[in-house]
Amino acid sequence: MTDNNSKFLEAKYVIPFVLITSCFALWGFANDVTNPMVKAFSKIFLMSTVQGSFVQMAFYGGYFAMAFPAAMFIRRFSYKAGILVGLGLYASGALLFIPASAIGAYGPFLVAYFILTCGLSFLETSANPYILSMGDEETSTRRLNFAQSFNPMGSLAGMFVAKNFIQARLDPRDTAARMDLSPSEFEAVKSHDLSVLANPYIVIGIVIIVMLIVIAFVKMPRNADRNRSIDLIPTLKRILSIPRYREGVIAQFFYVGAQIMCWTFIIHYGTRIFMEQGMGEQEAEVLAQQHNIVAMIIFVTSRFICTFLLKYVKAGKLLMYLAIAGGLLVLGVIFIDSISGLYCLVGVSACMSLMFPTIYGIALKGLGEDAKFGAAGLIMAILGGSIMPPLQSVIIKQEMIFSMHAENVSFILPFICFIVITIYGYRTRNGMS
Repeated sequence: MTDNNSKFLEAKYVIPFVLITSCFALWGFANDVTNPMVKAFSKIFLMSTVQGSFVQMAFYGGYFAMAFPAAMFIRRFSYKAGILVGLGLYASGALLFIPASAIGAYGPFLVAYFILTCGLSFLETSANPYILSMGDEETSTRRLNFAQSFNPMGSLAGMFVAKNFIQARLDPRDTAARMDLSPSEFEAVKSHDLSVLANPYIVIGIVIIVMLIVIAFVKMPRNADRNRSIDLIPTLKRILSIPRYREGVIAQFFYVGAQIMCWTFIIHYGTRIFMEQGMGEQEAEVLAQQHNIVAMIIFVTSRFICTFLLKYVKAGKLLMYLAIAGGLLVLGVIFIDSISGLYCLVGVSACMSLMFPTIYGIALKGLGEDAKFGAAGLIMAILGGSIMPPLQSVIIKQEMIFSMHAENVSFILPFICFIVITIYGYRTRNGMS
């Protein structure tokens, strides 16, 4: 049982907590307005799924590249400074969609995504441990779960925008019809679609600038910013000697991989099933995205429920049970080749809701000032979202494997991820130090 007497949040932290928590929604928006873009870019540029998944490589590669530079910056200055730099890079990357759309090539969009996610890396490296520091350590994991509950709200907004302002407004021609267009007709369609795709990013870029100005003028607590020395190598040796942290980074890598695979390829999985029922490609994609939105609603609801349960159940134990349930549902995705398999994939989101902040909180517990560098390692673990989807897309490209649809078989990768998370939950449940 957890300690119910520890204070969740002191009055002096309320305004900073609200502002920093709002940043969780902002990067949630970026993540989930981007997931459907793998399919969109593939169609706009007539690319393979593997080439389209370079979006995810650029997106999560930015997280990886900037995590430790962000940690060193935060250690030298402050959490607030890290958040401001993160918002600045986020806005810059989003607004780079203007020239990328004008150029009309794939590469500039990948650069824009990379810069945008360098900003998200700064934000997450700053905001997650900052929330943990705002009160008693006993309630830190629950506090982070609560703050992270607003992340999927941003994700829902991102999905809504992707569905209604991008996918529904793209030229309705499917991939085969686009291949039959003349070069001039194809360029006109591509130009239209890239403009549609860029508009939401331009709007969010403006919103981020406003948020940056607000946070810049609000006084933030500095209790977690006392130590400004940068002892990178000794600190890394110290934290990597802790099994709970070291294995937490591994678990986080596999969790993020599972999350991005399930949320990215639900579009492919659902589109194929609905097209087999007689729908056109665009109609099937939009309906698949609706199921993705339902998955996110389930994710949000489950996050609040799990945050409540953490008052009574140890974090490692709850993590283990949900990872087992997630693995069983993924088996349904693999072996049930029908709408029921899609329902299993939607249901996985209920199990994933607890995982990121809980792994994060368990891994950083007791690290004190070392949490700034510890947070960087956990953010670098987001690289799982860059590596795993292309691997899954390679499997999907095979079309059929052992008389099974390759989309189904490809979910063996998320299944393996849930096994790793189950092991971490089991070990932390049994008191791993």
